[in-house]
Amino acid sequence: MPLLIGLTGNIATGKSVVARMLAELGAHVIDADRVAHEVMAPGGPAYDAVVSAFGREMLAPNGMIDRQKLGEIVFRHPDALRRLEAAVHPATIEAVTRRISEASEQVVVVEAIKMIEAGMHRGYDELWVVTAPRSLQIERLVRKRGLTEEAAILRVDSQPPQEEKAAVANRVIANDGDAIWLYCARRWKQHGQRSEPARTGHRGSRRTCRQTSWCGSRHPSSAAR
Repeated sequence: MPLLIGLTGNIATGKSVVARMLAELGAHVIDADRVAHEVMAPGGPAYDAVVSAFGREMLAPNGMIDRQKLGEIVFRHPDALRRLEAAVHPATIEAVTRRISEASEQVVVVEAIKMIEAGMHRGYDELWVVTAPRSLQIERLVRKRGLTEEAAILRVDSQPPQEEKAAVANRVIANDGDAIWLYCARRWKQHGQRSEPARTGHRGSRRTCRQTSWCGSRHPSSAAR
């Protein structure tokens, strides 16, 4: 049975950076957001539920769900976000669970922004939460995704406080531009020394990685996202 790590954090905190680092180290990484896009595609198990919840006006000319138009609605209206999650989460969790069972690597990482809210992390060996200052989240969304500052603020503030996610994690990574590569490498080495990982949920000791002498120097792929 592989060691199963849940990786989460709010928008623009740097989850994908950590996921890429772990993939470089040899982990099998499952991007739950990408899986959600797949189940929402025409013919996917969540497609009809989303169309039923939001209407055919959410469809692009090619029949695909217009994610930008849908995003503009759900980030402004919490009720709409809950409807979307109810339509998409069950199929996404089922698909992620299937991919976990098919993985052959010794460490499997599931990256998901709504991991805690959807209860996906229950039964995982570790839960890692990546955090970043609000100002840096907004700056990243404007610079990297081309959002207006108003749109970036709306997206950041529509999500639960980062402190709530950090409170239930046993690994907290403060990604405020600090180097985190060596942290991931050392955690990976510790996992490699475990002959048979015990499935204990996420009750391990909580630690926070910041730029300290033990956290190390920046890896080429670890530029803050």
